[in-house]
Formats: sequence, C-alpha cells, structure tokens
Amino acid sequence: MTIAGNSGSKGLGSRGVQTMAVMACLYFVFGLVSWMNAVLIPYFKVACDLHTEAQSYLVTFAFNIAYLLIAIPASVFLDHVGYRRGASAGLGLLSFGALLFWPAALLRSYFLFLVALFLMGMALAILQTLANPLVVTIGPRDSAARRISIVGICNKLAGILSPLLIAKLIIRPQDRQTMASIDSGILSGVAKEQALDQMVRGVIVPYVILALVLLLLGILFYYSPIPDNGNLDDDVPKEGDTCRKSVLSYPYLVLGAIAMFCHLGAIQVSVSTLASYSMEFGRDLISARIFPSLSLACVLIGYCCGIIMIPRAISQATALKVCSSLGMFLSVLVLFLPPMASVVCLVLLGLPNSLIYAGIWPLAIRNLGKWKNLGSAILVMSFCGNAVLPLIYGSIADVIGKQLAYIILIPCFLYLIYYAFKGHRVESWKQ
Repeated sequence: MTIAGNSGSKGLGSRGVQTMAVMACLYFVFGLVSWMNAVLIPYFKVACDLHTEAQSYLVTFAFNIAYLLIAIPASVFLDHVGYRRGASAGLGLLSFGALLFWPAALLRSYFLFLVALFLMGMALAILQTLANPLVVTIGPRDSAARRISIVGICNKLAGILSPLLIAKLIIRPQDRQTMASIDSGILSGVAKEQALDQMVRGVIVPYVILALVLLLLGILFYYSPIPDNGNLDDDVPKEGDTCRKSVLSYPYLVLGAIAMFCHLGAIQVSVSTLASYSMEFGRDLISARIFPSLSLACVLIGYCCGIIMIPRAISQATALKVCSSLGMFLSVLVLFLPPMASVVCLVLLGLPNSLIYAGIWPLAIRNLGKWKNLGSAILVMSFCGNAVLPLIYGSIADVIGKQLAYIILIPCFLYLIYYAFKGHRVESWKQ
C-alpha cells in the first residue's frame, strides 16, 4: 500500500492529510523528549555531583548514540512489523525509558540515568526512521521541505516548551537553595549527599507522568492511519541508476549523511550548551533555561519562512546555500564577540539551522528507488552527531574554555556549505 500523493502528484489527498496530522503529533513528541536534555545537562552536573563538562555531556551522548547503533536494525524491524505497529512499539520503548528515571533517581545513579536516556534514544531512532521518509514521500518532491517545516514547527514548539516545563517541574524552591549552598561551600560531606538525594528525586513525578502519556499515545497510534506495510517506494530511479550495486553507490546520499551529522551536531552544540554557557556569566539555571527556548523559537521562525517561501520564492537547494552560509557567519561571531553577545549569536543560529535539515533530507534521498528505506536509515544514523559533537565540545571546553570551544562549529558549517553548493549534485563517485 502506498500513500496518496507521490512525487508526481499535485496534493496530499485525504489519506495524506490524515498521515501528516499523525506525523505532526509524532514530531511534537520528538521535540518534547529530545530538548529536555538541555536542562538535564546542568541539572545532573549538580544533582549527580559530576566534576567535568565532558561527564555532563554524556547525557546527549547516551541519548543520541542510539541513532548510530539502532537505525539500520530499526529499518529491518519496520520492514517486518510495518510503520503503524512500529510507531506503537517505539512509543512503548520510549515510555519504558522514561519510567526508568524513577529507580535511577532513588539510587541517584548517573549510570542508570544514562541507560534510561539510551533506551529513549533507541525509541526515537525507530520513530525517526519511519517518520522522515513518510513526510518526504507523502507529496510532491519539490515541496518536501515545506512539509518538513510544518512538522518541524510542531517539533520546535515542543522544544521551546520542554526546557521551560521540565525546569519548572524538577527544580523546586528547596533545590535552588541546595544549588546555592553547594556553590558557596556551605554544604559538604554527608549533609551535601543527603541534600542531593532529595534534589534528584524531583525528576520522578514528571517522568512517570511522561511515561504514562507516551504509553497511551502508543496505544492510540496502533489505531492511527499510518500505513502498516511501510511500502513507500514511489520513487522511480533515474535512467542508468538500476545498475547501482548498493545504497552506497549514491554519493549525494553518503555526502548528505555526513552533512546531516555536521548539522545536527552543530545545532545540538549550539542549543544544549546555551544554559550551561550562560551560567558562566552569573545566571542561575532558572534564568538560563530561557536561552535554549529562545534558540528553538528562532528555528520556529525559520520553519514558518520555509513554509511561506519554498518552493514559491526559493528552491530547497537555494535555501540550503543561504542558511549554511549564514550559519558560518554567526559561528565566527560566536568566537570573537563578548560573552553575552556570543550568547545572542548562538540563539540566532536557530534561524539558519531551521531550513538546513529540511534542505538536506529531500536532496539526499531522491531517486533511491528500492534503496529508499535503507537510505533513510543511513541518514537517521547520522543523528549520532547529536551525541558525538557535544561530547567533543565538552572535552575542548575543559581545556580552553566554553566560548573558544565553539570553534567546533566552524568545520561543520564549512562542510555544509560544500554540500549545499556542490555535494548534493554529485551523482557518481567518478566525478
């Protein structure tokens, strides 16, 4: 069964509209769960008594490395069970991961928190593997970036709310006092350990509620209009492509996966480090939580521009060129401007970052034919950039400081510029 509205159609059709509505809900879940980590990084650094920046960024590593390990098995799994049941299974696993926060908090075990986050990352790898190709192939190819922008709005709305909501729920008034007492050296020894035990238990109620909501969504998704057999192969390979031996014979896909790695790693660094970075200048966690939300608000504005402009006023490829170049410019400013001005530039990076993802995806999986599902899984594997680059940033920050550590953004945007201007047009490795 294919979805109405393949690459040659003029519209989505009723089935396509229903599936888009379901995808919008799913992308909201992605944003809600993923961007909680922006607050958990500095929170666990205090509550679990971590001593280095690199240790605290294991939060993003554990959560996102699952994309590298699980994406291809997830593709095989989805081929067997279908997208509808696959979505239900993914949401069920996501619920279980959230529930593990309960025993992890009771034991104040950072390792168990990381296990829970890894399981949640596994669940999102399954869900992303089915969601992205559905959104791309549900309608005309030249407007795929518009559809990605639409579901992206749901994703980033959740992302804006998530850090604010989770900080409000897990950081109680007494926790603020605990943080201040630890910073000033008043608390130490047994008294400090007891205070941290009480502090970390603030995550139990919010994450148990989240687990129950996700479990309910998994049940509802089982009865959703998502196609059950996952046959999305409505792309016809270009003439001469039928002789390609494997999915790796498509250079624009492989180069696109590297571009996605750079892009997602860069946006994770620019957003997830904002709260911790701004705390260097005298802000507490409660006031610093606003910066990740502001950055995601800029992403939201960029998505709205994409919906309006693509493909009427600007093509997907041109939008990718403009946004990657603007991202490079802002990254250079982050390194050289005064600290609070560099925070503003990090926030503004959300604008170009919004349409880079929407630009890469349809360009990278075009004309793959029978390789489309596996190609999508390879792109999802590149989401591990979210895991690797923040950890590298944290290691660099421990040595040369947090602001100069943002130099990691420069090679990322240089490669994105290459892919935008040339890489996506490479049809053969012999070029």
